[in-house]
Amino acid sequence: MLEPQRDLIRQEELVQVKCWVSVLSCLLLACLYVGSLYVWRSSLPRNHPSVIKRRCVSVLLVSALSPAVVKTWMHWADVSVDVSVLELMGVRMEGFVPASILPLLLTMVFYLGPFVHSAMDDPDGFTGELQSTLDVQTWRLCVRDAVWLRNQVVAPVTEELVFRGAMLPMLVPCTGPTAAIFVAPLFFGVAHFHHIIEQRRLGKDSMSVILLVAGMQFLYTTVFGAFTAFIFMRTGHVVGPVLCHSFCNSQGLPDVTSALQHPERPALLFSYLMGILLFLVLLFPLTDPFFYGAAPVCSLAPPPASVC
Repeated sequence: MLEPQRDLIRQEELVQVKCWVSVLSCLLLACLYVGSLYVWRSSLPRNHPSVIKRRCVSVLLVSALSPAVVKTWMHWADVSVDVSVLELMGVRMEGFVPASILPLLLTMVFYLGPFVHSAMDDPDGFTGELQSTLDVQTWRLCVRDAVWLRNQVVAPVTEELVFRGAMLPMLVPCTGPTAAIFVAPLFFGVAHFHHIIEQRRLGKDSMSVILLVAGMQFLYTTVFGAFTAFIFMRTGHVVGPVLCHSFCNSQGLPDVTSALQHPERPALLFSYLMGILLFLVLLFPLTDPFFYGAAPVCSLAPPPASVC
């Protein structure tokens, strides 16, 4: 009678050890990512082109190392899968086209209100907005701008690869897919607290204001991180989260306060509400695994793997 009990205790202890290995591996990646931003000593602000270039190099190197961290975790946690590490991290070709289009479309639906708001304030309406988006000269200026490249390209690619592509496979065997969607963004949200250091160094705001802004940013990044983690788990691709991340960085938070003060407030509020409702209605249909094939990360999930 004692042997089965001992075996059960050993299994539970083994699961706990694996969970600690997973959490510490995620913590290591988060620290490497944030720490890489500060290996370059400089008194210049974070938006200075030379600072941006150096930090982009750092985070790209950490992202390149993230598959090795996942591979090491697989060894220590005794995890084996039938796909490559990159496929496990969402870098794969099966279902690539729908994974590049449908999650982005879903995100754009959520921004229906801001789109209508922007078109109302543009003298040329929707036509003006579309022409601005498709203007070649505007794009040429963007790709030469270090801030734009950081916000729209480097940050989305590196953050999604590290905080979603690498961390979710390490968390899923321990927490299950649903809990992992809400746990992984905590690392992402906390990682943004490093902005407190720079704001404090610049000394433009009081500590209470800095902490308030940091708290709001933590809330936003955690909620957004849960959304892209959900996209990753449902599609098994990292390209969708990257494109959604880039799009949201370009749009920023919806300006609801301005909408409430707008002369066309009823129409605007209706468009904001419709965007949210359509987003919720389309959330599961547009992320149905039918479009993308079986997600490799879901093979790590203990039953029941409801989100997958």
